[in-house]
Amino acid sequence: MIHNGMAADEMTGALWVKATASDALNDCVELARVGENEIAVRNSRFPGGPALVFTRSEVAAFIDGASKGEFNEMTV
Repeated sequence: MIHNGMAADEMTGALWVKATASDALNDCVELARVGENEIAVRNSRFPGGPALVFTRSEVAAFIDGASKGEFNEMTV
């Protein structure tokens, strides 16, 4: 049973995707579809650490906000 906060390396069958913009030190966030309507997110520096699980619509809302610059102040 997939749940929020579980160890990402215990999500059997998860195919993690890393952005091509990540650096050689694995400094990136990775995503994996873990259910019909769920997407898990993990820190690639700690691949066995906890994963956050979001619905597809929650991830879409985040991507929409990020593409509109709504979170730009977070990276300064």
